[in-house]
Amino acid sequence: MLPSLHHLALRSADVVGLAAFYQEMFELTVARDTAPRSIWLQLGGGAVLMIEAREAGEPAPDSNSMEMMAVATTKEGRATFRARAMVRGCLDGETASTVYARDPEGRRVAVSCYDLTSSA
Repeated sequence: MLPSLHHLALRSADVVGLAAFYQEMFELTVARDTAPRSIWLQLGGGAVLMIEAREAGEPAPDSNSMEMMAVATTKEGRATFRARAMVRGCLDGETASTVYARDPEGRRVAVSCYDLTSSA
């Protein structure tokens, strides 16, 4: 069985603010809005990015972590993402194919136009 993405869930102290970041940076649309509890953003293939309220006492993400999520894009999409990261002041590096940023809570996120099929 080859799995496909169903959803990603990110816990947040600011559901609305974090959802706005992902909407702007990745051009995502709202699939479900029950703010302040959660906002779901539509990803490709029917998957969603769930931004959910973090409970009191629940730890915040480690802003020093190099773990990340990256989504596929075109060269033009890479350039657009880079420009948006520059405006927001959240650019966290880049390679010839990938641009990295940090979301408002410190998670590392990226877009990449690297062709995975040519490296197999």
